[in-house]
Amino acid sequence: MGLTSTILRSRAVAALASPHGVDRYLEQVNPMWAAHEVRARVVDVHREVDVPGHPPVATITLQPTSTWRGHRAGQHVQLGVEIDGARRTTRVFTISSPDSRPGDRFTITLRANPDAPEGRGVSRYLAEHARPGTMVHLSQAQGEFVLPDAVPERILFISGGSGITPVMSMLRSLQRRTHRGQVTFLHYARSPEHQIFADELEEVRRSGHGVDVHLLHPELGDPALSPAYLERLVPGYRDVPTWACGPAPLIEAVQRTYACPEEARDEPSRGGASPVLRLEYFKPPRAAGTDAAEGDVVFSRSGASGANTGATLLDQAEALGLRPESGCRMGICFSCVSRKSEGTVRNVLTGEQSSLPDEDVRICVSAPVGDCTVDL
Repeated sequence: MGLTSTILRSRAVAALASPHGVDRYLEQVNPMWAAHEVRARVVDVHREVDVPGHPPVATITLQPTSTWRGHRAGQHVQLGVEIDGARRTTRVFTISSPDSRPGDRFTITLRANPDAPEGRGVSRYLAEHARPGTMVHLSQAQGEFVLPDAVPERILFISGGSGITPVMSMLRSLQRRTHRGQVTFLHYARSPEHQIFADELEEVRRSGHGVDVHLLHPELGDPALSPAYLERLVPGYRDVPTWACGPAPLIEAVQRTYACPEEARDEPSRGGASPVLRLEYFKPPRAAGTDAAEGDVVFSRSGASGANTGATLLDQAEALGLRPESGCRMGICFSCVSRKSEGTVRNVLTGEQSSLPDEDVRICVSAPVGDCTVDL
C-alpha cells in the first residue's frame, strides 16, 4: 500500500472528513480516486445479443478503482447506479471475465430487464444507456460458486440463458490457466439468435483443446436435459464435478437428473443432493400459488397487511405499496434482510421451512406459510 493510500485510510483523515467521509471528497476531485469505496468507469459497451422484440444482452467492460481486490471466476458483484439524479439503485451481476487481480478491468454480461421502466432499471439502463465514461458503484466480489484451487481433471458446466455468465468466466479462466483436462460445456438458449458469446463458443468448439461445447435449443428440437441424454454426453456424469447456473426450471431439472432414482421419487420437485453438484439459481423459483396459500401477512412497522398470496414476502410487500430495500432478488446479496417476529416461512430456493421467532430472513426468497408478521 502506498504512503498516500495509507494516509487517506487513516483514522485521523477519517475524523477530519466526518461526517461525509474521505471518499466523498475524493470523488468530487476525481471519480476514480477512492480510499475505501469501490467505483468503476465504463470502458466499453458491447451488444452480445440484439434480437428485435426481445431484451438486449450487453457486455460492460469496467475499469475499477484501485480499491478493487479482484475476483474469482464465478463470483458476482453488487453494482449501483444513480439514474437522473435519483437514489442509487443496486442489483447483483455475475462477472463474465476470467479471474482478476486488484485494480484489473473486468466485465459483466447482462440482459436488460424488460419489466423495468425505460431507463430506470439497472440492467436496462446499463444495456441501453450506459456509455464509456459512465460511473458506477461496486461492492467487492462475492459468492462461493467458484472453482476449487485444485481444479478437477473432468468438469461439466450446465447453463441456461443469462446463467451462462459465471460458467463462461470459469471456462475463460481455465483456458488462461491452460487446463489440461476434459471440460464439457452444455448450454441451453431459446434459439441460435439468442445465444450469448456465440462467436467465442464456436471458436472454442472448433479449436478443441479439451473443451466439448454443446449449444442446445429445445424449441428447435434439441434434446432437453435428462439422465439418458447426460449419460450419453458425459458417461458417469454423476461422478463428474458439475457447476450449473440458470433459471429455476433448468436447475430443478439438473437436480432431478443428478438424484438417485429413490431420491427423485421421494422429492419429485427437487430431487436429491449430489456431492459433485454446485448450483446457482439465476432467478429463484416462483413461490407457491394462491391455491396453496393460507393466513394473513402483517408488515408491523408500516401497519400494512393482507391475505397471504403465496408469493415471497418482498413481492407481497410491494403489492401493498411498500418499498423495502432489495438488491438481487435472488437471495444472494442479503440487502433485503428483515426481522420476522412471528410465523413460518419457506425458502423458495431450498424448500426449507423455519418457524423461529424474531429471526432475520431474506424476504426476496422467503414465502410465508400461513400467518406471518414481518418488521417492515
